[in-house]
Amino acid sequence: MDAFDDPQAAARYAENPPRMVPGYADMQRMAMLLLAEQAPDDATILVLGAGGGLEMKVFAEAQPGWSFVGVDPSAPMLDLARSTLGPLSARAQWHNGYIDHAPTGPYDAAACILTLHFIERQERLSTLKEVRNRLKPGAPFVVAHYSIPAGELDLWMSRFAAFAVLSGIERSQADKARTGIAERLPILSPEEDEHLLREAGFSRISLFYVGFTFRGWVAYA
Repeated sequence: MDAFDDPQAAARYAENPPRMVPGYADMQRMAMLLLAEQAPDDATILVLGAGGGLEMKVFAEAQPGWSFVGVDPSAPMLDLARSTLGPLSARAQWHNGYIDHAPTGPYDAAACILTLHFIERQERLSTLKEVRNRLKPGAPFVVAHYSIPAGELDLWMSRFAAFAVLSGIERSQADKARTGIAERLPILSPEEDEHLLREAGFSRISLFYVGFTFRGWVAYA
């Protein structure tokens, strides 16, 4: 069973990103601002990997006219998202599944935060194409995930673990996360990530965030 299908693991999810992702809260706010540059006040936003609801809450609080379509294959994570949003959840529709079966939109903008690094390279390209096909022409897409220069995985994962310990995570837990992430996730280089965005049909790709092992881009349909 995938860890995100475990209700107890899903319930603990919200504790980890702020402690393991440098500048996590600011990255979310920057993502919202980048979407808001192009998205109208009454925009409908597609959120891929919406489980947990952390970024959706930031977006919804800052933009009271936005509505959301949240997509995630984990039912427990979507339950957590509903709980995280509370009354704001009334502005969201939820799709338990993958992007290729999600509502077609078209959407005014999209976001995919801390999700694509779970997806193998070829499937990641297909996923990006499905997002692109659901966006209005010129609509912004914000994405952030693990992205590490080729040949530097061990170095940057060591720094990742050190940051987690400094943030209050036990050394044994940080080392376990470091090993598991390095072994199991199909982490690409920044060059590969940008290439996939272009191949999927996005343009005007700009790096807006770097936090040790994480990078974030804004691109346009």
